[in-house]
Amino acid sequence: MINNNYAIIMAGGIGSRFWPMSTSKIPKQFLDVLGNGETLLQQAFRRLSKICPPSQILIVTNTDYKDICKKQLPNIKEQNILCEPARRNTAPCIAYASFKIQHENRDANIIVAPSDHLVTNEDEFERIVKECLEVSAQKDYLITLGIKPSRPETGYGYIQFSEKCCKENETLRKVKTFTEKPNLEIAQQFLDSGDFLWNSGMFIWSVSSIVLSIEKLLPEMYEVFLEGKELYNTDDEIDFINRVFPTCKNISIDYGIMEKSKNVFVYPSDFGWSDLGTWGSLENHIEADEFNNTLISKQVLLYDSENNIVKLPKEKVAVIQGMDGYIIVDTKEALLICKKEEEQKIKQFVADIKNSISRK
Repeated sequence: MINNNYAIIMAGGIGSRFWPMSTSKIPKQFLDVLGNGETLLQQAFRRLSKICPPSQILIVTNTDYKDICKKQLPNIKEQNILCEPARRNTAPCIAYASFKIQHENRDANIIVAPSDHLVTNEDEFERIVKECLEVSAQKDYLITLGIKPSRPETGYGYIQFSEKCCKENETLRKVKTFTEKPNLEIAQQFLDSGDFLWNSGMFIWSVSSIVLSIEKLLPEMYEVFLEGKELYNTDDEIDFINRVFPTCKNISIDYGIMEKSKNVFVYPSDFGWSDLGTWGSLENHIEADEFNNTLISKQVLLYDSENNIVKLPKEKVAVIQGMDGYIIVDTKEALLICKKEEEQKIKQFVADIKNSISRK
């Protein structure tokens, strides 16, 4: 029996909020963030291999990270590692992979997933995705996975859903609105209302549905990738992409397609999801000690310290005394000591460091 399921794993991000562990040379998707022996990319690939053949999983990444992908996924076909010559957000990334898949299989059914998210209940994830793939194979729907919120989170986007169900699957709900990261007051209102979900950034659709949506809503981008319709999966594909990809508009799939489409449905989900966007997000996934210290290190002694997050190299021994509410991360290249409540500034710290180095 032919399996028409494909996966697109987006693995081109920099992950600057996880500095200094995540850097532009080795971003967080290529790191074992939780200390469990697998990088986030390896986890995503293994998880999606239960849903579609490994030969039908495409990794879209930056040219700089091709060798890292090959090393971490030694069994993947090299032609399944799609290299972006420039960073242009998620819409061009998904468009490129979709045109390539359509050239191979016009009946393809696709799940799109970030490489750096965490899923702790993989059985539930697999069940939900397979349900959604059954629907997208039948109908011209764009489906997204929404996460049932557990707190008024200001770091996530939100999806509001209506009472209208999809007749093919009553759990699927028609999407009313997408909202970017709200302030705390609005996030609490969303939580209280009961009809908002976190936006997971995971999408499910048929290849024909997404290509048609790109043609309707991003016609210039459609024309860019249509030009290479005879070149995908040939020796000329890379030269073509290197030439045209940088000309694409820098735009997300959310803003370019999902927020403007009429046929968008959301599946309210609960499978232990986190985008692991910040150091603070680790506290929800790693058991803390009796003083609420989250330790991702084996050789740390804490005295009079509580509410901290500590990540050190495996071989390093550390003694920490008198710290309350800090993120402490040490690598071979850098040391971060930052108040947990101020961790949103880490991205600015990284920019300041780059500016400081460039002036010297």
